[in-house]
Amino acid sequence: MQQPLPGASNALTFGILSIVLTLLCCGPFGAIFSFIGLSHAKAAQRTFDQSNGEYTGIENVKTGKTLSYVGMALAAVYLLISIIYFGAIAAILISAASGGDF
Repeated sequence: MQQPLPGASNALTFGILSIVLTLLCCGPFGAIFSFIGLSHAKAAQRTFDQSNGEYTGIENVKTGKTLSYVGMALAAVYLLISIIYFGAIAAILISAASGGDF
């Protein structure tokens, strides 16, 4: 009798949370949950590889890993946009403070 793979649902849940939190809240939380999801996926994959077909649910691990990578990429894009945005604001403020023209 096959059992559910331990950690597979955690990897999927953290992968989903990484995308949702990046899009709705802020990037750092998404990146944190991406790393947690990837670590759970790695542990579950290792457990599945060491078993002799005892577990089911490897699909959840693969999906969770993919979602975690997508969440991490979105968090990186969010970080890049934030750096550009705040860099532009800082450049405008410095230019205005020094009396320079735009």
